Order: sequence, then C-alpha cells, then structure tokens
Amino acid sequence: MTDPKKPQSPSDAILASRRNFLRQSVVGAGAVAGATLAAPYVNAQSGPIKWRLQTYSGAPLGAHVIKPQIDAFNAAANGEMEIELYYADQLVPTADLFRALQNGTLDAVQSDEATMASPVDINVFGGYFPFATRYSLDVPALFQYYGLKEIWEEAYSEVEGVTWLSAGAWDPLHIFTVDKPIRSLADMAGLRVFGVPTAGKFLSKYGLIPVTIPWDNVEVAMQTGEIDGVAWCGFTEAYEVGWADVCKYALSNSVTGAWFGSYFANTASWQKVPPHLQELFKITIDQSHYYRQVWYWGGEAKLRVEGEKMELTSLPDEEWAQVVSDSNGFWDEVAASSPRSARVVEAFKKYADTMEKAGYPYR
Repeated sequence: MTDPKKPQSPSDAILASRRNFLRQSVVGAGAVAGATLAAPYVNAQSGPIKWRLQTYSGAPLGAHVIKPQIDAFNAAANGEMEIELYYADQLVPTADLFRALQNGTLDAVQSDEATMASPVDINVFGGYFPFATRYSLDVPALFQYYGLKEIWEEAYSEVEGVTWLSAGAWDPLHIFTVDKPIRSLADMAGLRVFGVPTAGKFLSKYGLIPVTIPWDNVEVAMQTGEIDGVAWCGFTEAYEVGWADVCKYALSNSVTGAWFGSYFANTASWQKVPPHLQELFKITIDQSHYYRQVWYWGGEAKLRVEGEKMELTSLPDEEWAQVVSDSNGFWDEVAASSPRSARVVEAFKKYADTMEKAGYPYR
C-alpha cells in the first residue's frame, strides 16, 4: 500500500489520477443509469404535453370510434403526453371544428371533411360520397393503392395550420325513418332527415330534405316530429346510439359502402410532439381503423339479420338501378368542380373497374 506521507513519484501520481478518474466514471455512470431507470422522459416544457381532441361523434358512438384509441395512446405515452377527448359539440360546434383546429383551440380532430366544412376542394368526398365504395376495405385500398393519400396530403399542404394524418372507413349509409317507410323513390319526397352533407345533396334529387342539428338533439327531434329520420349511418350505429329504438323502418338499399373519416392535427401542436410520440399516435390511429373495420363489418350483418327493432324495406330493382345511374352524373358534376376533384373521381372509376374485373370476392 502506498504510504500517504511518502512523496509520490510522477508514475505513482499518474496511476493515482487514473484510478480516481475510473472510480468517478463508474459512480457517475451508475448515477445516470439510476436516474434513467427511475424517471420517465422529460420534455423541454414543464410536465407532459397536453392535447385537446374533439370528434364528430357523440359519446355513445365515440366509445367505439375513438375512445379505445385515445385510452391506448395515453397509457402507452407513459406520462409524456396526455390527450383529453371531447365528443360532438362539447368544446366547439361541429361546424366550427376546422376553424377551431386551425386557430389552436383544438390540437386534433376526428371528422370527415364535409361535416366540418374543410376549406379544400376535395371536401365533398369526406363522409358519404354516393357509390364510391361498396365495402369498408375499399377506403384504405383507395388511399394506399389508388393515390388518394397523396391527393389528401397535397390538398391540406395548401391550408395553413392544419396537418392531415390519416383516413379510415366507418359504416355504410342507410336511411332510417320513424313512421314513414320507404318502399319507392316517391316515398322520399318531403322526408326531413338528419344526415351528412354530400349524401344529403345527392338524395335531395328525390325530394329528401337534409336537416342539420346538433348530434345530441337527433333522437329528441325524431320523437317530437321535427325530423322524420336519419341518413347518417348504418345499422351498427343506429342500434348503438338508440336511434333504432325510435325508428320503425330501415331502408336496406345502401347509397355507399363506407364513410370516409380522417384524423387531423393543428400543425404547430403536431410539430411540438417528439417523433416517437408522433409515431405512437399514428400507430394507435391504425389500431382505431382496425377496431372499426371489425366492429362495423360484423355488426352490420348481424343486426340486419338478427335485429328486431326495425322493419327492413327496399326499393324496386328498376328504381334502384335508376339511383345507381344517377350517381354517374353526380360524379361528373363533382369532377368538373376542380382538377384535383377530377383526379379523385378518376381514382374511383379505375378502382371500381378493377374490382368488377377481379370478380369474387371483390365484387
């Protein structure tokens, strides 16, 4: 052992210095490792990132179309970020969703373009675009293989303050009525129905009157006779939210196979989220898309066959063929509205042609 009183040689001093350095490095590394294990990621700001997200849907429906995703994200974010979920009209009216997102009142939104009046030339395709789809899987296929993803990204890149993140499929569109069955096109004349804008505009050709009211007021409006029914959803939602308890009739003819809905973020809010949490949010969005695919696909078939709350009606074959034919003219009108809309319609036509040629099980 070195005598502390004995003067150290230069070589002894160097060895002692090295021992001290190694000892301090080990202690320091252990302290850092302990701190890393004990504490979660700390953002530059104080506390976790907080977001406010509002969906187009009311609470009963939101329990399926978005709450599982938000719960999963909040759990997986491990305290680094928390999203507060709000349902239809809770923070801002649904018609003001885009404006609230753009100005930062909301950090994120789940909706379709038509319902929240997005200021893009493709907003007519959000929600229910007549006969654009037959099955829910048509929506992600169109976005992945037929260019819709790039078109949506391009359109929203021209809008300040809003970032489009992802689109997915919801349920098909049916008409449910309180006490007036639809067994012919003539029966639609004068019916006041709550519905999404694009499909409502198309169906108004047959005398249907689209009505816009807050989502939570729909059931009472049907009970009081303010409206005659809804053209807003499929069987799964009609049963889930209680509208099937009020409506006596369901038109089995579906104007389209799936609703187009998207997730959007305020651009400034999105840029403040670290990359790993951005990726986590996108992963849980995909989880939400998958959940809805199964919930709607299974629910629609089961409730059409086993549901006992509504009587099913249908249009005569020749009248339904007329509706399908009329949709071609509607597509052409929309295609003429802008070059980008024309590209979307062209994608729809190419996709439909491919599915028909592919045959079973695609068509």
